[in-house]
Amino acid sequence: MPVSEKKLRSNPAWIKRHLTDPFVKKSVQEGYRARSVYKLMEIDDKDKIIKPGMSVVDLGAAPGSWTQIVKERLTDKDGKIDGKVIAMDILPMEPIEGVHFLQGDFREQEVADKLTDLLEGEKVDVVLSDMAPNLSGVAAADAARCLLLNELALDFAKENLKKNGSFVCKVFQGSGYSQYVEACKKTFRKVSVRKPEASRSSSAEVYIVARDLK
Repeated sequence: MPVSEKKLRSNPAWIKRHLTDPFVKKSVQEGYRARSVYKLMEIDDKDKIIKPGMSVVDLGAAPGSWTQIVKERLTDKDGKIDGKVIAMDILPMEPIEGVHFLQGDFREQEVADKLTDLLEGEKVDVVLSDMAPNLSGVAAADAARCLLLNELALDFAKENLKKNGSFVCKVFQGSGYSQYVEACKKTFRKVSVRKPEASRSSSAEVYIVARDLK
């Protein structure tokens, strides 16, 4: 039988690793909603993607750790957000002050219309995607689900980014990975692959950083 993600997370070994994870402990101490925040921090420290004045969309945002760091990096010395932060997810998310949250499938017209209204017809500077499907434990099926989400995120970025905009996307190395990287290279002028320290070495995940939409 396939092993559900929920079942994996009830596994004693998973629980022990989670509780002893230094990034989990650090995220709790620093008030972030998930350890994944440190992945985006490292990527942005290196690639300088998020800058004051920008509009940023965070796809698959829940529980909101990436959104938290985006807000921090757009906030000026007076505590005001210099730019616009829009978080989107099919799951609910606890509110973050100053952040616009759209719940629903970003492929649906109703959600797309709400995004257009928020942006007042403008395009965005950055699209972020840390999306991942619920894992079944069947490698081939999970890889296909991941690739589909990646392709949907890239389509969203093409549709909604300004010219020269940037796209950061979590991908999993496996079937279809090299073709996806090539698709990004056809769409953006600069494409890099990052493996942040907070990405577990045992994980096949890496992050595509694509800049300068053609």
